[in-house]
Amino acid sequence: MANYKVIIVGASGAVGQEMLQVLDERNFPVGDLKLCATARSAGKKMLFKGKTYTVEETTPDSFDGMDIALFAGGAASTEFGPLAAEKGVVVIDNSSHFRLDPQVPLVVPEVNPEDVKEHKGIIANPNCSTIIMVVPLKAIYDAAGVKRVVVSTYQAVSGAGAEGITELTNHTRAALDGGQVVPSKFQYQIAFNLIPHIDVFQEMDYTKEEWKMVKETHKILHDDTVGITATTVRVPVYRSHSESVNIETERKITAKEAKEILANFPGVIVQDNPSNKEYPMPLYTSGKDEVFVGRIREDNSLDKGLNLWVVADQLRKGAATNAVQIAELVIKYGCLGKR
Repeated sequence: MANYKVIIVGASGAVGQEMLQVLDERNFPVGDLKLCATARSAGKKMLFKGKTYTVEETTPDSFDGMDIALFAGGAASTEFGPLAAEKGVVVIDNSSHFRLDPQVPLVVPEVNPEDVKEHKGIIANPNCSTIIMVVPLKAIYDAAGVKRVVVSTYQAVSGAGAEGITELTNHTRAALDGGQVVPSKFQYQIAFNLIPHIDVFQEMDYTKEEWKMVKETHKILHDDTVGITATTVRVPVYRSHSESVNIETERKITAKEAKEILANFPGVIVQDNPSNKEYPMPLYTSGKDEVFVGRIREDNSLDKGLNLWVVADQLRKGAATNAVQIAELVIKYGCLGKR
């Protein structure tokens, strides 16, 4: 197998570090590796397969001769993504900037892998909450059709980056010690609290995070007739997002059938045994790549309805792992350097 020249932009951040780890774990065919970030992070040392790499400041020249660029997200995507693509590098971007661009495929490998073939230099990684929902949703969509989805998310603080993790720790200590809690990253105290507000408020008083789940799911499924409404909530959990997903199907399916469908869908692990108190939880899904589904029930208020409880590590499947899987598809389909 050929080896490929890979650059990670934002390598020193939480998602960038996960990308490096996932490349190692999946034995991705890395030949040359370049790690880049902002000037502030330049000089940091990072390990990959026993070799030490020095993080460089991202510049236009960083992409010369590279095959694949994994962007961990942030402003670098808009500044350097199109430039890298112009140089023949396949850009896999974790920011929100390109997701709804009609010229840019938005890909979840278990759901719409063939869309990778349509790239013109840039492929977008969906929002983490969208990825976590759309993997099991696609299984039900294919089997029974989907009319409507009502989703409520319970999103870990690491979804807001390293600052979110630090703030939860600091707020918890201050609250327990009777000290002053000073919100910075979040709007209010996050320790011992829930905040029903992620990203900015937009039309109809839905947040940008909520609209992402609607619009991105429509694009990934190639079906904007599915009704989707979302409420996204920040919770005092360090890692792994959880989602309560209510689905109205076109064809009635039982909970038993739904469990079988989900158990046979790639990337899904069914963890559903109420009598033994077995169901997915963020504490136990952290560090894993699969989407875990449990509490699978028929909706008692709706004839063609299902309730699912869905949990996955948003830094892995919701970001880094999904990006590396896209890179694997690019190689599989032979569409490196395609414009």
